[in-house]
Formats: sequence, C-alpha cells, structure tokens
Amino acid sequence: MRENFIEKKFAEAVKKTGSMPLKFTSPGTAGVPDRIVLIPGGRILFVELKKPGEKLRPLQEKRKKDFENLGFKVEVVDSIQRIEEVCHEIQTTQLPGIRHPGSD
Repeated sequence: MRENFIEKKFAEAVKKTGSMPLKFTSPGTAGVPDRIVLIPGGRILFVELKKPGEKLRPLQEKRKKDFENLGFKVEVVDSIQRIEEVCHEIQTTQLPGIRHPGSD
C-alpha cells in the first residue's frame, strides 16, 4: 500500500466527518505534517501520512514535538485502521488547539 493511497483514503474519510483535510505546505519550513484538518467548532488537527510501517524522519519527529509543545495534536496515519481511528477522534473528541466554542 502506497502513501498516496493512504492520503487519498484519509482525505475522503475526513470529508465525510464534515471536516476539511487541507494539504499543508510551509515554504521554508521542512518536515511539517502533510495535512491540516479544519474541524467544525474551530478545531485543528495536523496529520502526517505514511505508508504502512514507515517511521517519521528525525526532522518530522522534531516538527511533531514543536507543534505538540504549542498545544496542537499531531497524528501519524499509516493504515486504513488509523484512518478510522482518527475520524472517530475527530467526531468524538475535543482536540487541543483553538479554543472550543462555549468552553469559557
């Protein structure tokens, strides 16, 4: 299974949750996650997509930690099962990041 297959299936599944799985690039900053998912309610999730069994490169690990230190959730998706788990999380969990409406 290739990474582009995982990425396509991920984008399709996330759209079904009512979220927007935008391709994320940051010129001048290598190693950022592949997708930034905009979730209803002003929530944000970053996602790095990998082919099954592939590990994050050291720079990707660093960027993941940098984002998490800022309070953002970063998921690594490398299988159909992980796609399902992340979509479930999108639908049921208040992810950290942007302040949630009504949480004052």
